[in-house]
Amino acid sequence: MTDPQQPAALEVIETQTGEVPIGTVIWMHGLGADATDFEPLVPMLELDQALKFVFPNAPVRPITINGGMEMRGWYDIDPGAPLSGTQDIEESARAIADLIAREVENGMPASNVTLAGFSQGGVIALQLGLSFQQKLRGIMALSTYVHDAEHIADRVDLANVETPILMAHGLSDPMIPITRAITSRQRLLDLGYQIEWHEYAMGHQVCPQEIADIAQWLNKIYR
Repeated sequence: MTDPQQPAALEVIETQTGEVPIGTVIWMHGLGADATDFEPLVPMLELDQALKFVFPNAPVRPITINGGMEMRGWYDIDPGAPLSGTQDIEESARAIADLIAREVENGMPASNVTLAGFSQGGVIALQLGLSFQQKLRGIMALSTYVHDAEHIADRVDLANVETPILMAHGLSDPMIPITRAITSRQRLLDLGYQIEWHEYAMGHQVCPQEIADIAQWLNKIYR
């Protein structure tokens, strides 16, 4: 019998850049996108090592900021109540933690798993990565922020305090102002996290230089 409290397993798209991947990157899309969003970037990454990429689909849910329209999202966004998505964020983080557990069951150590995400997906990558109780390889947070950054110290686990974190943002992002990302970065720096920071002359998107920087960062942490 299915446990009604247990979230349904996420649908995923998987690809790998070589026959024997030495690591797994779980990469979460942004609001309204789906698992196919970042899959085309994989061939553009000039990687030194073979890696497996897992792209999960967020559940379909009504999004308050979009008039209650249903779309794929890791959490609801209500501009009148910034912390209203906390429960959704925690549930989504647990669902991604299940994907890590599946990788471990299949022989990939958690210490070789990197969490990555864009926008909403980056919020989940940071939420789970900072609180995860096993050492991860890295956390990649693109065009995003730390949810409830004021209280992040209450949620972190020391297992990943030395885990490399890549944060990147567009200078003219109209969806998530870069100031919000900078505030998040400073909170993490204050807690002793290692942040590699990049900013680009772009909006809420990914640019060619960022793709090159992502590949360079992955090559560094999977050296």
